[in-house]
Amino acid sequence: MGKRKRLMAERLKEAKKVTAIAKLNDVPTSPRKMRLVADTVRGVEVNRARDLLKFSKREASIRLEKLLRSAVANWEAKNPDQSKELDNGNVYVKTIMVDGGRQLKRIRPCPQGRAGRIRKRSNHVTVILDVKKPVENK
Repeated sequence: MGKRKRLMAERLKEAKKVTAIAKLNDVPTSPRKMRLVADTVRGVEVNRARDLLKFSKREASIRLEKLLRSAVANWEAKNPDQSKELDNGNVYVKTIMVDGGRQLKRIRPCPQGRAGRIRKRSNHVTVILDVKKPVENK
């Protein structure tokens, strides 16, 4: 392995030490409904995102809030010496992805003896937290 690849690998390892990831699989909500809630907290500071989810009326926000708390706990476990960053508001939701999960297919009777298909959708959510870099003034 070349020196350049080794440096890139080291840089990726360092980045993974700081960022925290939490995943939630097979949530019984359609991906479209979950994305509407996820878009409200993307790029937002963690404490503000918690408040947004807590006071949202959407059902998907309950599960997303729990996932965010899990991601914060993961971040605290990875960065025990940087607890002030969380209080200062420097930890933010870097990435939040909602992917389609499996579909349960059901059949419902329709007029004229037909059968209508019902798709009960689910989704997978991934949250990645990171620390804001201080801006340097020139």
